[in-house]
Amino acid sequence: MEKILVIGAAGQLGSELTKSLADLYGSESVIATDLQESARSKFDYCRFEVLDVMNKDGLRDLVKNEKVTQIYHLAAVLSATGEKKPIFAWHLNMESLLHVLELAKEFKLEKVYWPSSIAVFGPNTPKINTPQYCVKEPNTVYGISKQAGERWCEYYFQKFNVDVRSLRYPGLIGYKSLPGGGTTDYAVDIYHKALAGQKFSCFLKEDSYLPMMYMPDAIKATLDLMNTPRELVKIRSSYNLSGMTFSPKEIFESIKKHHPSFEIEYQPDFRQAIADSWPDSIDDSCARKDWGWKPDYDLDSMTLDILKNLPDYFPVAK
Repeated sequence: MEKILVIGAAGQLGSELTKSLADLYGSESVIATDLQESARSKFDYCRFEVLDVMNKDGLRDLVKNEKVTQIYHLAAVLSATGEKKPIFAWHLNMESLLHVLELAKEFKLEKVYWPSSIAVFGPNTPKINTPQYCVKEPNTVYGISKQAGERWCEYYFQKFNVDVRSLRYPGLIGYKSLPGGGTTDYAVDIYHKALAGQKFSCFLKEDSYLPMMYMPDAIKATLDLMNTPRELVKIRSSYNLSGMTFSPKEIFESIKKHHPSFEIEYQPDFRQAIADSWPDSIDDSCARKDWGWKPDYDLDSMTLDILKNLPDYFPVAK
């Protein structure tokens, strides 16, 4: 039987991916972990353990005692938060990954999943249809840590045969959890403000195009990659992944189709410089060719789905 450990399960991605893993493999096969005891309430459908991923011995004991077969390592300090605490972000993002890779090598785990990000790209990267292989000169600590993490993942695959897999996520948009400190989080918060009848203050300029993805597509891509036969996974650093590309103005206009009185103002802050260093759009042809990736949602279908479902998760939006 599979025994899947999810590290950082209470985050935006983790909270939805963990439920999908429990649905796929059975609740008894999944262990959700997070740093905070308060996260336990999110996981009434599976086992939950408080875990500090920086506690290498504690992590090792859990992997050994529970006979873990797969690890999904999602814990990280995100882009905007990382710029406020760069040394802490580097320390957590890099050392935690190395802890996981070392355990995968020691216990010969079946598979490891670790997410990368479009933050690996930088101002000298081609911005339109950014290719899988290109110049990467990230200028945020989050991007630097993701770039280094990609190299470590490929190293452990080549040197130690660790079956580690990764996706370079664009900005992820969902309605089941609150924003978590990322530069693309405006595209989550804007729906909360629209449903609450509040004017939205956007920290990016109206024409700041960024690659984005609706959470159901992100979950689908992750599970598709992890269930792809080993020999078909050709890239062991991280796959480019794309869903849609839009600007703050365009997501605002998509929402206004359903809420005509909704208003927005633009007040760019330090996150504008981060966004400006990232691609406008992504070429994910390698993922499409190697394991058949294809998104289900565009901007308008995502907007319709979020506006319908968000009030059930956050009643303030009703």
